[in-house]
Amino acid sequence: MLDELLWAAAGTGFIFIMSAVGASVVLFMAGDVKLGHRALLMGFTAGVMSAASVWSLLIPAMEQQSGVGHMPCWVPAVSGVFLGAVFLSALDSALFRRGKTAVLDHSAAMLVSSITLHNIPEGMAVGLAFALAADGESFAAACALSLGIGIQNLPEGAAVSLPLRQLGLSRGKAFAVGILSAAVEPLFGIAAVLVAGFVHPLMPWFLSFAAGAMLYVTAHELLPEARGGLGSFSFIGGFALMMVLDVALG
Repeated sequence: MLDELLWAAAGTGFIFIMSAVGASVVLFMAGDVKLGHRALLMGFTAGVMSAASVWSLLIPAMEQQSGVGHMPCWVPAVSGVFLGAVFLSALDSALFRRGKTAVLDHSAAMLVSSITLHNIPEGMAVGLAFALAADGESFAAACALSLGIGIQNLPEGAAVSLPLRQLGLSRGKAFAVGILSAAVEPLFGIAAVLVAGFVHPLMPWFLSFAAGAMLYVTAHELLPEARGGLGSFSFIGGFALMMVLDVALG
């Protein structure tokens, strides 16, 4: 068990570091973010999150469910998406609609919540892959999964910190929140190893739940900010970038 935990810590630690590197982009920005760039940043973030919802979460969820029992592979995907969206909507109504939080305003808090939920099943998947590698399964496959998710985390890390900067946080705070949103990856990756027998059958539901949360925030918070002109092309650019990374590295 110790070897499994160490390997899981190494694999999830790598994808966490890659998220931090992506978030660090905000530290090198000169001056303040111009108001005119808001649509570009929100469009790019919406595109990254939309593509990640499909290729990083929903497609893997259906692939994992395929051939398992008598349940069609799309049932956990559809159900999880709606559950994730309902959860974020309820969280929105219960907490954020009452005003600003201590650190983040409503839009920023919703963005960070959805990205954090998205990082949880990714960390669990990498942790379980390295735990299996420690038991004699394919170590190369575990490394490939970690590398793929790690590279995908570069634009995702930037997709957290840059909009937070645009929404008024200092560079240091935007970077810190970006790191905190990725810290769940090693935490849940190691936890998944400890309860692997219970977690593995539920992974399609976890993945789809995170996808629903991300799609809700994309539709509810980000796309209205990215409407028109360059914001629309920025959305397409973010979507295309994340799609290429997911397909090429998946």
